[in-house]
Amino acid sequence: MRTSVDLPVSLSRESADPLSAQLADWLRRAMLDGTLTPGERLPSTRALAAQLEVSRTVVTEAYQQLYAEGWLDGRHGSGTFVADMEAPTPPRETPPPPPPARPEAGIDLTAGQPWVRDYDHAAWKRAWRKAADLPPVASPDPYGLPRLRELLADHLRRARGMAVGPENILVTRGTGNGLDLCALALLGPGTRAGVEDPGYHVARTVFAARGAEIVPCPVDEDGVIVDGLPGDLRVLYTTPAHQYPLGGRLPIPRRERLLAWARSTGATIVEDDYDAEFRYDVAPLPALYGLDPSRVVLLGTLSKTLSPDVGVGWLVGDPALVAEIAGLRRTVADRTSGPVQQAVATLLERGDLDRHLRRMRLEYSRRRAAVVELLGPVCRLRGDTAGLHLLAELPEAVVPAVIERARERGVLLDSTGRHHHGRERLHGLVIGYGSASLADVRRGCRILAELIASEYQAPRPSE
Repeated sequence: MRTSVDLPVSLSRESADPLSAQLADWLRRAMLDGTLTPGERLPSTRALAAQLEVSRTVVTEAYQQLYAEGWLDGRHGSGTFVADMEAPTPPRETPPPPPPARPEAGIDLTAGQPWVRDYDHAAWKRAWRKAADLPPVASPDPYGLPRLRELLADHLRRARGMAVGPENILVTRGTGNGLDLCALALLGPGTRAGVEDPGYHVARTVFAARGAEIVPCPVDEDGVIVDGLPGDLRVLYTTPAHQYPLGGRLPIPRRERLLAWARSTGATIVEDDYDAEFRYDVAPLPALYGLDPSRVVLLGTLSKTLSPDVGVGWLVGDPALVAEIAGLRRTVADRTSGPVQQAVATLLERGDLDRHLRRMRLEYSRRRAAVVELLGPVCRLRGDTAGLHLLAELPEAVVPAVIERARERGVLLDSTGRHHHGRERLHGLVIGYGSASLADVRRGCRILAELIASEYQAPRPSE
């Protein structure tokens, strides 16, 4: 057995980064440049803490972070080892850091992408081995694999409190595919479709491609504004769990008014359950679908909970509508990959997806707390109770300058501007903290806070 390696780590107590984050960064670099190689045994948390003269908690947190990212393996009774990442060993010479003005090498704080480096390698491989057991079929089931639909129904009962069965569920390739199937069944030339404004541009594009006239429906800090909704909409698309991009959570009274509007007009609400899995310091709110299954179609996806690369989502609706959509799906030769569905079924059946969600809730809550801590003092934040993004509200004139100066310093940002279909009423930065590491989120937000303070000192939320 290989003995543990001596680590020449140097930590700075003067740095703004926590000691645990510094240690994790040092170990990552050592594994990337070949200083630490696969199979290398690391010192115990007690030994390394004594060497560095820090608390054992510092080392434990660093190791836990690297376990979660897949850099380390633990062997019961044997210690902590550098994981075999199944990739060629990179050159030992660490390349010089690129200039910060190159955005592609910077810190990405745009919204829409999850953290994909933290997954259970063993569970992932096991799921794909199981997927290989599924034989090829000549005519895929347009509803999806029956076993996966059963597991999704159980998942939605546990995670969202929805009393649904397999007959309510059709397996899609994700939210975009679900939107197109809804449009195929419900829209067409001469119909009008309402989309939140500002809102998800893909919904506008998909509905328009099916011939519908797009009607911008204003939102405020709580979500879509029900008063004033047109009475001739065939479909209304909404994100009530965490409005994109403003971040509101639609309150119960407004949910009830929205459903009453749908019943009175005959409209179908397409509920994108975006970010419903990730909540911070707030109680869950019921899905619109659970309040009135007859008027709502719910769309969900694994793109944020696991990875966009998986390409599996779900459409939940009244069985008659689901059957209609399944029939139409055959006519356009649309399908979801069977082996991919089998892999997802295995992740659900063994509880691996639930365990992944629990890990990521903790990880995202840390990043969200860092954003609030660093940006809260310099601007008003909205939508920080859920999801993987929030809104930093700023005057319209300040936003372009902050984005450009941040880009020059290697921080990528997005604004509310491109998410509007009509007149822009609320201005600011859409801060995504899903795809950057905790250390990068902290670094990026420190730079951003400095730039905001230099361009504009907003009133504190309590003022």
